[in-house]
Amino acid sequence: MEVALREVREADLRVFFAQMNEPEGVRMAAFTAEDPSDSADFHARWTRIRQNPDVVVRTVTDGRGEIVGHASVFGPPEEREVTYWFGRQYWGRGVASAALRELLRLAPERPVFARAAADNLGSIRVLEKCGFVVSGHGRGFANARGEEVDEVLFALRR
Repeated sequence: MEVALREVREADLRVFFAQMNEPEGVRMAAFTAEDPSDSADFHARWTRIRQNPDVVVRTVTDGRGEIVGHASVFGPPEEREVTYWFGRQYWGRGVASAALRELLRLAPERPVFARAAADNLGSIRVLEKCGFVVSGHGRGFANARGEEVDEVLFALRR
């Protein structure tokens, strides 16, 4: 699927909020806000993200200009990390891989890191397709699941 990355617009946030509250997406992401349905918290977080010059965040659209999700790189230079979220209807269509490749072109600093819940096989595959390699394993509290879950840590060094 063809994707394009553009600056985030205020109107995009309503789509992101809906996507980030889709039950299966929340479960798969695992490491979410404590209460993803808290609109005030969501908007405050996105205000901070959009105002931070060290964060590269983009809205991802399809070939028709429809918003399919968002992707970003954040953190200090030695700890840069990628994150992304796509609407469930776009899973398995190559959207995440294409968007992450484009994002990595916009933010060429290396190394860059990522993490995924160990059972989020789709996200693990996306990271591997984009050149990330497993750099470790851990456990962390997953708000979306209300418990600690295994996670896979990744690094992209080239």
